[in-house]
Amino acid sequence: MAHWINLGEAVRVNAAKYADKEALADASRCFTWRQVDARCDSLACALIDMGLKKGDKVAALLENCIEIIELYIAAARAGVVVVPINFRLVGDEVAYVADHSDAKAFFVHDMFARTVEQVRSRLPKIPAEAYVLVSSSPLVPEPAGTAGPSPDRERGAGCRNGTLNPGKLPQSYRGYEELLASTTPRDPGVKVLPQDTWIMLYTSGTTGVPKGVVRSHESYVAFYLINGIDFRFCEDDVCLNIMPLCHVNSTFFTLNVSYVGGKVFVHPASGFEAEKVLRIIDKEKITFISLVPTHYRMILSVPEEQRQGLDFASLKKLLCSSAPATVEMKQDIMRFFSGVDLYEGYGSTEAGIVTVLKPHEQFTKPGSIGRESTGTSQIKILDENRQPVPAGVTGELYSRGPMLLDCYYKMPDRTRDSFAGEWFTARDMAYRDTDGYYFLVDRKDNMIITGGEKVFPSEVEAILLSHPAVFDAAVVGLPDPKWGEVVTAVAILKQNIEACEQELLDYCRGKVAGFKRPRKILFIPPEEMPRTPTGKILHRQLRIRFRPAQP
Repeated sequence: MAHWINLGEAVRVNAAKYADKEALADASRCFTWRQVDARCDSLACALIDMGLKKGDKVAALLENCIEIIELYIAAARAGVVVVPINFRLVGDEVAYVADHSDAKAFFVHDMFARTVEQVRSRLPKIPAEAYVLVSSSPLVPEPAGTAGPSPDRERGAGCRNGTLNPGKLPQSYRGYEELLASTTPRDPGVKVLPQDTWIMLYTSGTTGVPKGVVRSHESYVAFYLINGIDFRFCEDDVCLNIMPLCHVNSTFFTLNVSYVGGKVFVHPASGFEAEKVLRIIDKEKITFISLVPTHYRMILSVPEEQRQGLDFASLKKLLCSSAPATVEMKQDIMRFFSGVDLYEGYGSTEAGIVTVLKPHEQFTKPGSIGRESTGTSQIKILDENRQPVPAGVTGELYSRGPMLLDCYYKMPDRTRDSFAGEWFTARDMAYRDTDGYYFLVDRKDNMIITGGEKVFPSEVEAILLSHPAVFDAAVVGLPDPKWGEVVTAVAILKQNIEACEQELLDYCRGKVAGFKRPRKILFIPPEEMPRTPTGKILHRQLRIRFRPAQP
């Protein structure tokens, strides 16, 4: 009988194969596979000792840290379900996810404890003793039976001596390291099946109320094996994790590297500093990073004098995802990181990775999101009646394969509406060319209808982004009594470069049909552009913010 090996089991195998090889690291700590295996056994047993049973939910409000990866691994062993919460959410939003998910325990980073305290009284399903605090600067005791620190590592490999000071914890929180120390590392003995739920991710809510996406172990294992082929991941890879570990991108790609025995270096998701990232690539000999176009723009802006002496030869592959990159940006990336293989992927929290544009296709099919991932069915492009459309005609993209979600949690109607039989749609509009390559047009929900004509924002955004003064831009439809909606652009200018509204309006003239051209350009500073954790612009929030006041 076939059996898929989940991440918890894979880590146990890696601990046997690569016992003293580095597995997880951050700026001050490094753990071998042997250490990670023991710590995750301790955490899995601690979860069970807390009273959690197979299928129970554990919420996690954590910045990027080693501890959230350990929680994913331990949950896979204990049979519990991790509900990662976007740490950028405010109190009411955090409370909604924790309550809607039926979480029975809560792991919280100390920097977010105040947010949780504000809504704790609204979470009756979580017992007072089931709140665990993760320190931003942990002092980690050496687990029993693990290898000691490597003396040759400059930042100090292995675990530092010491314990968290319980006196510094908010009342009724248990310290994370205290929790691990409360048990002896052992196999928790829970039978976890491939079809069991492992992670429930709440979508970023680009189109409405966040939805809990229920994902099984086997859907993740399928991802790891499929993308081990498409991206050629192996035990020699060193992944620099920058994307939020509360997001599907990192549970896919970062944990993919862990699954195959590679090393992960964890970097905070907030406060991205391009020069610092370049120094980490050099020092840690990074081989793979997943980033979004905004990150790449910032890296490409690092002055040459600040990169003097840095060596990027270790970097073998880069992923650009979550938003389209221009051909010019791709060319700049490949010049900046000479010899690197650049990949682009299209997918969703629900569907996994649907298409891949591989390195040799970057300039033969500019603008394409690639072709189907290995081991998945041929994509369908369907019209409003769910009938296939011919090549070159835009329709709604439907995919099918082993990486799909099980359902939306407690939302049967939304689950039903998202499927046509076994085929799932994330409501993205796309077309297929005659060579079988796919081109993403836009989100169906972002489409603008002005004077009866359809406008896809991405087309107009691409034109604005080609202007030398524009750093980023979003196009939305705002209510208009004459046209129904009027095309409006929201732009961020590059630092120390000026441009006025009329200049950008004139720039669009002749490059796109008249009805698609923006009628108004609004300028905002970078910090005011609403985004998901992966950098996608939240068009819905822009529509709300700039909607004309009702008379």
